[in-house]
Amino acid sequence: MRVKRGVTARARHNKIRKATKGMSLSHRSSYRRGKQAVVKALENAHRDRRERKRTFRQLWNARINAAARQNDTTYSKLMHGIKKNNITVNRKMLSEIAISDPKAFSVVVKASQK
Repeated sequence: MRVKRGVTARARHNKIRKATKGMSLSHRSSYRRGKQAVVKALENAHRDRRERKRTFRQLWNARINAAARQNDTTYSKLMHGIKKNNITVNRKMLSEIAISDPKAFSVVVKASQK
């Protein structure tokens, strides 16, 4: 008995069509172009999840450096002092402190210069 594959193929096509919802033109309407678009989108998503971590660390470093310079020091000297004096605060929290509470950041800078 022969196997009819229409149901399986239709399900596979519908899966791709669902994934391409919101895309434009042939990416949405054509199965072949849609499949290529979905594969590319998943590659980009994977890459950009990694890249987002880099981007945020760059942002935190820039904020810390700007706040450090307002306190007459540099990012490099500040981070060296923080490590030397065993102050356990990560860059994300340090940048949040620098933005939301400059006085507390000044205290951290003074503590790192001991």
